[in-house]
Amino acid sequence: MPSLTVGAENDAPIEIHYEDHGSGNPIVLIHGYPLDGNSWERQERALLANGYRVITYDRRGFGRSSQPTVGYDYDTFAADLNALIEHLDLSGVVLVGFSMGSGEVTRYLATYGSERVRKAALFGSIPPFLLKTDDNPEGVDGKVFDDIKAAVANDRYAFFEDFLNNFYNVDVLGGARISDRAWQASFNVAAGSSPFASYACVDTWLTDFRTDLPKIDVPVLVVHGTEDRVLPFESTAAPLPALIADCTLVSVEGGPHNIAWTHPDEVNTALLTFLSDAR
Repeated sequence: MPSLTVGAENDAPIEIHYEDHGSGNPIVLIHGYPLDGNSWERQERALLANGYRVITYDRRGFGRSSQPTVGYDYDTFAADLNALIEHLDLSGVVLVGFSMGSGEVTRYLATYGSERVRKAALFGSIPPFLLKTDDNPEGVDGKVFDDIKAAVANDRYAFFEDFLNNFYNVDVLGGARISDRAWQASFNVAAGSSPFASYACVDTWLTDFRTDLPKIDVPVLVVHGTEDRVLPFESTAAPLPALIADCTLVSVEGGPHNIAWTHPDEVNTALLTFLSDAR
């Protein structure tokens, strides 16, 4: 099981688990909360079939990576990503982030630049800035996040049930685009995540990326569901073309938050077209 040591907590190493398959131009897929790298299976299959090298990894606190009680901020998440890219000595890489993973992509490019990066894609984007403030009236009220933290602290398993129902818009798409078994698989991964991480990550959702985005100097694809209940389209994806120099926005009509699972044909077509573009 390949892993990379990115730090330590007391005497215990903090290890990031990753998978590296295929050959060709490298694509790094960065998962969303509260899942792991395996959540990209519908994209990995298509990318491998089209001749790409596909790297996935589990964010600290999730999946098969270590579960420390330190490092749950985007500077550290981006440093973990940078460590993986340097460890594998990747160049000409395409970074693809879903939900929380879109934050890693954004902070990485703003901090480490694009020397090793060819393009980037954001699915179900958390940038530019989720919190409602005087200068961000389209954001989400802070009480929503206080209530989420309270729910996680009180009974994170009950919280995950409600969260995943909205993650997939189960009341609308259940049985058609998300099966009971697929939903259960997501719940099992969430339940296996670090209790500390599942609480601490909520604060990271409020990171302000508005100064990061203008620093991105590679082409960016944004793909977002129009019915996203977790990260509403108008608060997240809609403003991005005005903030990123070279940005292509693709909306998935009727798509929930995790469009990579529920709408793989639309998502994979958009991604493969973007990857093959000569830009």
